[in-house]
Amino acid sequence: MIQASIFGKTSEGETVHAFKLKDGENEATILSLGGIIQSLKIAGNDGTPIDVVLGYNDVASYENQKGYLGAIIGRVGNRIEKGHLVIDGVEYQLFCNDRGNHLHGGKKGFDKKVWNYVFEGRDGNTLALSTVSPDGEENYPGNVRLEVRYTFINGELKIDYQAMSDKKTALNLTNHAYFNLDGEGSGHVLDTYLKINADRITPTDETLIPHGEFKKVEGTPFDFRKGMRIGEKIFDNEDDDLRIGDGYDMNFVCNKPMGEYGKIAEAEGARSGILMEVYTDMPAVQLYTGNGLGQQGKSGYYNRNFGFCLETQCIPNAVNCPAYAQLGDPIIERSRVYHTATAYKFSVNR
Repeated sequence: MIQASIFGKTSEGETVHAFKLKDGENEATILSLGGIIQSLKIAGNDGTPIDVVLGYNDVASYENQKGYLGAIIGRVGNRIEKGHLVIDGVEYQLFCNDRGNHLHGGKKGFDKKVWNYVFEGRDGNTLALSTVSPDGEENYPGNVRLEVRYTFINGELKIDYQAMSDKKTALNLTNHAYFNLDGEGSGHVLDTYLKINADRITPTDETLIPHGEFKKVEGTPFDFRKGMRIGEKIFDNEDDDLRIGDGYDMNFVCNKPMGEYGKIAEAEGARSGILMEVYTDMPAVQLYTGNGLGQQGKSGYYNRNFGFCLETQCIPNAVNCPAYAQLGDPIIERSRVYHTATAYKFSVNR
């Protein structure tokens, strides 16, 4: 069963609930604010629970944050060049909140909403969050009804996204959890061992916008196919893409088609022995190594590189790049069911 409690209130007086999902020795805490993964405790190699996601202890910190820690991202995750969106010949100017571009839903994305909730499943062990994004919100077309379901079973935290719009619109939902498999607040993640099943990345301009090009990872610091420590090549000053991102802030094109659910990445904590495998049906994943972190967190101060993100998604700026949309189109038709799923599966090398 899911345990519910009051986490706090927003600045506008809305009540924010916290939901604990138990899975044996493991435990996940999800907030009704932004569907945020506030805590994710995994038993490490000595059996001690380790909280492996970065976050905060109060609502005000989540409201004031700039890093989207643990939250549902939408309507469109990642970046859209200059907020330029055209659907069936109609241009929609989206709010630009990052280097002159639209990022993670704009001024007030899904991370800022307080979602409704119900418990589902035979044993009431599925948390279902829902909300409505009205027509014109952030200047996107269509009234969109959204449901996001969380389950935590056999070490696997699964996030299932579903939506429908009454107008043709753009959707690219993801979660922005920052992981530190040795424990949030324990230090940098540069020694974390990471593998990503991707032969290509989508290089960007100086504002982190890709324009339809692809680049092979072979011979670059982005070749995680056989696995390496996150910090092994992160300071390669000769690579323009690393320089632009000030570390890893790059989209990887998964070696599988959109809609095919499968494993795309895995990471292992250097000290905890906690292994995390990532599964999705999305065509791409953004690796971000917390290059902009610098804030007080749950158990201490989060400095640069204290966490890493693996954001499953359609390719950034696909709404303006046909070559990217061919691999997964974020434009959805009216009354079409949008559905995608991502899971983070944990085990321990004792």
